[in-house]
Order: sequence, then C-alpha cells, then structure tokens
Amino acid sequence: MTRQDLPLDFGDPSDLTRLRHELRAWLAEHPLPERRPDEEPALFLHRWHRMLHSGGWVGLDVPEEYGGRGLTALHQVAVSDELGACRAPGVPRIGYLAHALLEFASHEQRARLLPRMLTGDDVWCQGFSEPGAGSDLAGMATYARRAEDGGHYTINGQKLWTSYAQYSRYCLLLARTDTEARAHRSITAFVLPLDRPGVTVRPLKAANGDDEFCELFLDDVRIEAAERIGAEGDGWPLAMTTVNYERNALDTGHLSKYGLLLERLRRELHDRSGGLPDGIVSAVGRCVVDYEVLVAHARRRTAERLAGRTAGPESSIDKLLMTRAEQRLYETALRVLPDQLAEAGGAVYGEYLYSRAASVYGGTSQIQRNIIAKRLLRLPSTS
Repeated sequence: MTRQDLPLDFGDPSDLTRLRHELRAWLAEHPLPERRPDEEPALFLHRWHRMLHSGGWVGLDVPEEYGGRGLTALHQVAVSDELGACRAPGVPRIGYLAHALLEFASHEQRARLLPRMLTGDDVWCQGFSEPGAGSDLAGMATYARRAEDGGHYTINGQKLWTSYAQYSRYCLLLARTDTEARAHRSITAFVLPLDRPGVTVRPLKAANGDDEFCELFLDDVRIEAAERIGAEGDGWPLAMTTVNYERNALDTGHLSKYGLLLERLRRELHDRSGGLPDGIVSAVGRCVVDYEVLVAHARRRTAERLAGRTAGPESSIDKLLMTRAEQRLYETALRVLPDQLAEAGGAVYGEYLYSRAASVYGGTSQIQRNIIAKRLLRLPSTS
C-alpha cells in the first residue's frame, strides 16, 4: 500500500505529522492481508482490526487505563485519514461506542469493557433503530420492565439495522424504562450480551450482497441492573453522544477515500479530452465543489477539537455534506467509468450501491435538517 498525497492539511501540529510518518512506516512493513475467497467481509475486517491494534493504531484517544494510548481525537483522525489515503480499510468503527462508555459508564464498566473492545476480543454492535422508529429514536417501543426488587430488567422488543450483530458479543442497547415520562427522558442504555436467552439475531441481505445489517428480536430477555449504562433516563444523551461522533466526516477516512476517487476522475477527463458524454465535465466539477466544501468544513471542525470542543449537533452538518458529496461522486464515477458498472464486476458499483444508504443510516437527511433548524438555527417549530 502506498499513500498518494492529497490536499488534506488540517493544520496538524508536529506530533500528528510524526504520527502519520510512523503509521506509513508500519503499513509498509505490515501490508493489508488478503481476504480469503470464502471469508465474510466482517470477519476480514475483524482480522484487520486485530492487526491494527497490534500496531497501536486503535483507540488512540482512549485513556491508557482503559487500553488506549491517551492521545487526542485528532491523532485518531490522522490515522483514519492515512488509512483512507492508501485504500486500506479504516479503523474499526468503535470510537463512537467507546466515547459513549467513557462518558456514561462506571469506572468498573469502562475498565472491564473497553480494553476488550479495543483489542477486538469482544465485538460490539448498536441496538438503536426499530421498525417503527428508525431515525426517530424517541419513538422506540422496546421496553425494559424493572423487577420489583430492582435487581434486573425484562426486555421485550425488536431492533433493526443492527450492523454485524451476527458476529457480535455485546450490543449497546436502548430501551424505554418509563411509560409515563417524556419520550426523551424515558430511555435507558444497557450492555446486552447477545448469547442471552430470548435474543434472536436475523441477518438481512442488502442490495450490494452484504449481510451487514441484522434484526434483533428480544423476548423476555433478562438483563441485570449492573448491565445498565448510567442512570435510568440517561439513554437519550448517551445516544446523542454516540450519533454525534458517528455522523462526522473526520473519524472515518472518507475524506481521503473521496479525494482518491476524485483524482481518478480528473485524470480520466484529462486523458479523454474528446468524446465525453454531455454534461460530464460540469458533473465532475460539482463533485470537486462538494469535496472542497466538505474539506473546508472538516478544517473548521478540526480547529474546534483543538480548542477542546466535543462533537455536538454540528455533526448533522457533517452528515449532510458527506452524504451529498458521496452520493454525487459515485453517481458521477459510474458515468465516467462505465467499466465499473455491475455487469463488468466493477468495485465502484458496489460503493455506489452502498452510497445510496448514506441519506438514511446514522439518521436520515430530513432528521439532520430538523436538528440544524432547531438546535443550531433555533428556528421556531411549525407544529
């Protein structure tokens, strides 16, 4: 794997530059393992997770006492950017779960759960969305009834779009614990072992052939009070902490991945100066504008992190900009690179199919606009 330099200068301090060089040297000595012919994508990525952890590249912004390196979020961002730029899979998407545990779990829970999450010894999934409450988490129906002695809960309900649940040991689960309180104050978080009696996991096949998503069915599942994260009613702020990290473009390596594809399209236009389909040059130009706007926003968000600000509702802007950039880029790529269409077995086609879900996963684009209107612009409600 070799990195192709991209204009992604986030004003990194010298220690981040040094970290980037250390990672490049490590990648040169530890090439990406090949995926076995019969190996599921999730299992391949788990092997890569363990390999990255062995090099010290997972959990950089997690305190050392919980298995991390005690560095900053920007160090983890730099690692994600480097991996994306050399076309390697990114750091496993556990950072948003780790931050939720760091903020809301007890010291004992953090010490027990986080080190094994970072090493990959315990694989985690996220049980938030439901068939009738996808982006509207406040409308969830899964209910956790507390026993009279207070020692445990009995949970019934269903979760949907739970990524890689079939390979996971634990699920960070949200359930309602109070039928009388306001919706946002009646949700509680739990760590649910997925081998618990009453838990059924059913994978779903996506349009691109992957079985990344699953349904979870919870039938009289017993969960101990000690497996609750935070107090009853802390589920909503925990969920917002989780999705705010999940929605931003900095931690995913997407910026460098988009940049590589964009450079490929630019080279293709240069090499095929004649005979291009109508409107293709302007379409690539719009992709360039989308990308530059996203990078500029990422620079501003980087400055906020350097100033000590944590992820907040501004991540909804990240999500909208990233969705627009990704969907338009892959739509355009298939016009410029017809050899990448499905019948030709092109890899870009699979990425295109996945990009269609960007306006849904992590909260729909409509939800992101509502968050921006209410929490950032403070616009009055029309209801």
